[in-house]
Parts: sequence; structure tokens; C-alpha cells
Amino acid sequence: MEKIHIQTESKKYNVFVGEGVRKDLESFISNHFPQLTRILIMTDETVAKLHLDKLLTTLQSWDPIVFTAPSGEKAKTFEVYYNALSAALENRLDRKSLILSLGGGAVGDLSGFVAASFMRGIPFIQIPTTILAHDSAVGGKVAINHPLGKNMIGAFHQPEAVFYDLEFLKTLPAQEIRSGFAEVIKHALIFDAEFYDWLQKNVHDLNTLSIEQLSECLIKGIKIKNEFVSQDERETGVRAYLNLGHTLGHAIESEMGYGNFTHGESVMIGMIFAIKLSQQLLGLSFNLMEFVNWVEKLGYETKIPSHLKYDNLINKMKQDKKSVGETIRFVLLEHLGTPILREISDKLLLEELKSF
Repeated sequence: MEKIHIQTESKKYNVFVGEGVRKDLESFISNHFPQLTRILIMTDETVAKLHLDKLLTTLQSWDPIVFTAPSGEKAKTFEVYYNALSAALENRLDRKSLILSLGGGAVGDLSGFVAASFMRGIPFIQIPTTILAHDSAVGGKVAINHPLGKNMIGAFHQPEAVFYDLEFLKTLPAQEIRSGFAEVIKHALIFDAEFYDWLQKNVHDLNTLSIEQLSECLIKGIKIKNEFVSQDERETGVRAYLNLGHTLGHAIESEMGYGNFTHGESVMIGMIFAIKLSQQLLGLSFNLMEFVNWVEKLGYETKIPSHLKYDNLINKMKQDKKSVGETIRFVLLEHLGTPILREISDKLLLEELKSF
């Protein structure tokens, strides 16, 4: 088991990574919550079928309550959020209660926002079941979606701990593996050129990654994320660099309809676009064709879906959280491992989208 210490301004906590780490959850809860009243497990329909019984067996002495959300981004709606709060109230959760988030990034975002807002904030623990959640489960950004923008309604609410049981990843379909691994690649691009070189040389097929390789990639990604979160918990500065590829990526997700195009696959297209902009605006020295060929072999789409309208994408990007006064700001790369934030005019953006 690997223990990664996360340190933010508001809270310090650990991420436990390894096969079977969920079995340590019972002792952690007993030691950290001696006055615990109730446990609410929040999960989704897909994860519940695969993994809920394993967690219930570990926690049977507390007789947890279970709230099951729809799978994927459909979990992050006002209606589901309201229903989750109703379940907490109906089952008499209080400020000594605990929420456990069992699932991927969407369930983690929903659970964290419920925990942040119920009785003005109660503790929660992240139990990720996807590769994507190595990014979303760490750092305390929790939210639900609005039809006009992804993650627009939310809060900063750090978990008490993250238990990342790698056994859960063995059931992931290929699309979810791709979605999550895009964030691993992102972490390398913004912080660690050597890690990026290692990925290119060693990762040729996402479906044949060993648990050891995957563990190494996820631990590295979590440590890189901590480098930014520890400096800037509330994203007023360098934490924004973690959004490489997300400005266009979120716009694609929204225009495609949440759940119809995965987060990581959308972000991959956004990263390719941001790298192209970086080459043209900042003179970035980077072999983009080699990168595109590599990720295509890994199964990623590398072009914006042809039916999406550029004007609609630009309007969505203006609602991005990094935008100021409707001026779109992109995370670009000065060098591999050196990101910056740059304003991009609508005119230039439209030209680049057309040529892309």
C-alpha cells in the first residue's frame, strides 16, 4: 500500500493506494470518528452492482444507508442532488454522520457537494472506482452540472481521506480506462517531462496495463496534483494549470450532451488543441504529430466531432470558470512541464477551431 499525504490550507489528509485497501476503512473510521452516528454510502447504479456488497461487508457493523444515483454525468443534476439531500434528512443524518463516496468522478463530485452543503458541511471519504477519479477524488473540488455549464454549481470541500482500492479498477470497460488515463497524460504534460517520456515509451495498449504499471501512473498523477493543490487550494492561481485541455473539453462534453462523450476523451481533444495553440502563440517545441499518433493508437478521438458548431463551442467556453468578463483563457504550455494561462480572443479562437 502507498500512502500519499495531501496538504491544503484547510485540511491535511492521506490517499491510500493499493489492492484491497478498502479493508482498512473500518479501522480508519473507528479511529477518526469515535462519535459517529450514521454512514451514508453514495454510489451509482453500475458501481452498486459491481462493488457495493464488498463495501457493505467491510462496514456491516454500522448498518450503512445507501443512496444510488444514475450512472455517469446523469448523477450530477439538481434533481439527483435534491434526492440525495432528502435521503440524508429522511434517514436523520446529523453533523456527526459520514458520507462515503463509492464510484467514479461523477459520484465523487455529487457526494462531495452533498457533504459540503448538508447542515453546512459534514465529513466525507472518497472511495474511487475509476482511473479518472485519481484526479477528481483529490483536491476537494465538488460540484453538479448546469445545462449551461459543467461543474458550475459547487464548493471546495476536502475529503477526510481517499481509499483508492485498485481491485475496483479491474472491472472498468475500455472507454472508462481511456477517459481516466487522459488525466494521467495531462499531469505529465503540465509538470513532468520525464514522466511523459516514460508514458510514451511504456504505454502502448491501455487494455494490457499491468496493475503495477497502473499503480505507478496513478500514484505519480496524484503526487503531481498535490503539487498544485497544496499551493492553491481554491484555484486562484497555479491550480488552474490542472485544467489543460478542459476549456474546450468541457465545451465538447456539454454540446455533445453529458454522458454521450466521456470527460477524458473530450479533454484529450482539448489538450491537442491547446498544444497546437501553444506551438503557434508561444513557440512550444513539441512533436504534436507523434503525440496524436500515440494517443490514436491508445484509442482516443483526436478531432472535434464534425456536427458541433464552433460558435456554440465558443459560447460554452465563455462560461468556463477560468474566463473573466467573457474573455476566454486557455492553459497553454511554454515548454513541456511549464504551463501558463493565456487570454485568447474570439476571432483567433474561431480561426484556430476552423483550421483544427
